Amino acid sequence: MADTNAKKAVWILLGLAVLGFGGFGVTSFSGGATKLGTVGSKTVTVVDYQRDLSQQLRAFQEQTGQPVPFSLAQSIGLDQQVLQGLVNRRTLDNETANLGISIGDARVRDQIVAIPAFAGVAGDFDRTAYADTIAAQGYTEAGFETAIREENARSILQSAVMTGVPAPKVYTDTLLTYLAERRDVTWVEVTKSALTTPVPAPSETDIAAFYAAHPDSFTLPETREISFVWITPEMLKDTVEIEETALQDLYNERIAEFVQPERRLVERLAFLDGASADAALARITAGEVDFDTLVTERGLDLSDVDLGDVDLASLGAAGDAVFATEPGAIVGPFDSAIGPALFRMNAVLAAEEVTFDTAKPDLRDELATARAARLIDDMVGPINDLIAGGATLEDLADRTELDLGTIEWTAATTDSIAAYDGFRTAAAAAEVGAFLTLETLDDGGIFALRIDAIREPALQELDDVRDAVVTGATAGATLTATRAEADRLAALIDPQQGFAPTGLVPTMETGISRRNFIPGTPEDFLTAVFEMDTAAVKVLPTEAGAIIAQITAILPPDPADPDTLAQAEQLTEQVRQGISRDLFAVFSDQLRLRTEVSIDQSVVNGVHANFQ
Repeated sequence: MADTNAKKAVWILLGLAVLGFGGFGVTSFSGGATKLGTVGSKTVTVVDYQRDLSQQLRAFQEQTGQPVPFSLAQSIGLDQQVLQGLVNRRTLDNETANLGISIGDARVRDQIVAIPAFAGVAGDFDRTAYADTIAAQGYTEAGFETAIREENARSILQSAVMTGVPAPKVYTDTLLTYLAERRDVTWVEVTKSALTTPVPAPSETDIAAFYAAHPDSFTLPETREISFVWITPEMLKDTVEIEETALQDLYNERIAEFVQPERRLVERLAFLDGASADAALARITAGEVDFDTLVTERGLDLSDVDLGDVDLASLGAAGDAVFATEPGAIVGPFDSAIGPALFRMNAVLAAEEVTFDTAKPDLRDELATARAARLIDDMVGPINDLIAGGATLEDLADRTELDLGTIEWTAATTDSIAAYDGFRTAAAAAEVGAFLTLETLDDGGIFALRIDAIREPALQELDDVRDAVVTGATAGATLTATRAEADRLAALIDPQQGFAPTGLVPTMETGISRRNFIPGTPEDFLTAVFEMDTAAVKVLPTEAGAIIAQITAILPPDPADPDTLAQAEQLTEQVRQGISRDLFAVFSDQLRLRTEVSIDQSVVNGVHANFQ
């Protein structure tokens, strides 16, 4: 674990070095001061604080997607979080120094030369690139090497504290029992077909009660009586003349869309070098793995290696082999833009050609629509002049190509011009007597509207909606009677005979877990089932009636189930990691309590001044 953490630390340090201070106007430290304070025997430097703060500001900015003023960062305590994190880190550095934990020069060297940013044009470690890069970020060579050494030492200390912490078996077993225990359940849905007596028609009292209890169902929404004028490219395009040469030019311009060569559906898995690619192909040939397994081993998904449908030329060196093989075959390795790669060909796509005569109607429609949109755009100025001169909608319809129409519009209206979002937005916001304005539609059309009247929401008279009220009251009474029947039948069920006394034919589910889904049951069915004891019976309401469920057995987790085994391992690891983190947090807290910390706030303020 120490090696892994040490390697990660190198990349973290590299990230800090490469990112530097760019993007926040930081060009100097605090009045020439280099020391922010001390933590035990360790110095907290200005450059470390400034670097950490710059990195966190940049991360915050990337999260929000917009520039972050330093005042805002301070208001949420970002500067304090950075300073506290730096102090915590130096506390651990102080402890590793006291304990004599360190790594050798050879290991420091190996980690430095492995950092790509320090490589020269030949790919090997370049001392000049190394020195220039770290110097630009305020490091000396000795300082950067010390930072790597300290990061490794912290990782060793953390590993010593956290490694070997066991997960309490009782705790994990309890969690696993809750998550993976199983139930045998018998259930049946009771619907109105179970009723032996027809539900009587609702009385006048019932009808009045249902009408009074459900006013929203019988209330007309706000309705706006709207007059409007409009024109769209679709309305105008048939009047537009399109030259044959323009159609031919457009066809030629987009010939790749209409004439496509033979293609293949291909996946490409690249490797760092030819030897790795050869070894992978040998494993496939020997039957040790398949292509999908290789992709998974690399930590990738099939979507990551999918090239889609490609032609011969786009495959480069692999083209001939890929096009010559059969679907499902793997060829390679061949050089590609991302290194030596294996290619799997999944399907042959025949060449396709759409002739000019076939494409012509669609091309004409496209060009005519575009030209109509330009004609409409040319109308905007003159129409606005007419509106400014006091023209009404009727005037506009008489004097321009705009069409006049009316609509009774509600928030649910989506026909005619109300199919456009722009119209619906304008219709909802407009007021009676408002000045006309010309608005645009998302297809290039234009419109103007006038609110002639607004009818407020109104409860309809009972006599006007009597049929709907009777239907609703009857459905409600039927649902009530169905659920009452379900309660009656549930009372007949006992542990010995089960559903037999009810005459119902139930469905039996065995070994279900909380992860299962049972078709035909409501979302809360399994939740209710796992709250029941053996032989318990429960009635669960549904939209059509109710479900009667009886638990016939409560079973422990299946120790032979691969999913249960995987879940047990995952729980054990999660619990272990949680305890380890808590233990390390307690350890770190105790270190801070017994370590003397001194921070010069005036120097901190000076650093902050550079970020303002």
